[in-house]
Amino acid sequence: MSITLYGIPNCDTVKKARAWLDARGIAYAFHDYKKAGADPARLAVWAGHAGWEKLLNRAGTTFRKLPEADREGLDESRAIALMVAHPSCIKRPVAEHPGGLLVGFGQADWEAALA
Repeated sequence: MSITLYGIPNCDTVKKARAWLDARGIAYAFHDYKKAGADPARLAVWAGHAGWEKLLNRAGTTFRKLPEADREGLDESRAIALMVAHPSCIKRPVAEHPGGLLVGFGQADWEAALA
């Protein structure tokens, strides 16, 4: 199974997801947004699968610190541009796997999709 996990290494939720994968011996490639950035075309595909609203991490510090003008009146294209400019605004982790896409870490969802 080919899995790519997207996130930021020091994020607690990403750490939980990586530990979960490691404990089950599930191999994965890790894409670090801080080092490799976020690809707008990939974000658009994810938005098509999961919805941009689910991808955008509105609860995070980075999003909350943005100017109000950047946070208001969002649509898919503005949200994707925001996530490209500020990858910390992408909900973490995102896992691409042969059966689809997982956004965020929920053990039951990951068990169902990957176990």
